[in-house]
Amino acid sequence: MKLGRALLVAAGAAVAAAAIYGLATSSLGEPALPGTAVPALTARDGKGETYALADLRGKPVVVFFYPKDQTPGCTKEACAFRDAWARYEAANVAVLGVSAGSTEGKAAFAEKHGLPFPLLADERLDWARAFGVRVLFGIPSRVTFLLDKEGKVAKVYRDVDPGVHAEQVLADAQAL
Repeated sequence: MKLGRALLVAAGAAVAAAAIYGLATSSLGEPALPGTAVPALTARDGKGETYALADLRGKPVVVFFYPKDQTPGCTKEACAFRDAWARYEAANVAVLGVSAGSTEGKAAFAEKHGLPFPLLADERLDWARAFGVRVLFGIPSRVTFLLDKEGKVAKVYRDVDPGVHAEQVLADAQAL
């Protein structure tokens, strides 16, 4: 009898954990696949400037979602894009970093690390929803989208190495 009760308790705990995980995790939409047109989106950066994806049509655009400002992996990824920035500019490729959180947090992150591209505050997770980015407890996962000149998804990068990722994306953007 004790073994049966222990199994019931363990099974109940597993079901509860799965339910909590399911509630805390969502994709907020269908994943954007290559060929998918991304809707018109706007967001503000740390300087209070508004950026619209539609305004960037006519050139490739990199939209990299990162979990959180000032964390080691996110800093490494953002700084890799910063270090390749001159080549992105020369190739006429726009770069937008997107994460949940405040515009103030984005401003502090960009200033501390000398980031020359906008970091957009996705406070209501509208961008994450539009791109179908997986979110856990309000924090988007690390995933990058390369958009072509028409604003369609050309390539999706999941499970990236933050240190070398910027180089891979640049090579693909130049090939568009």
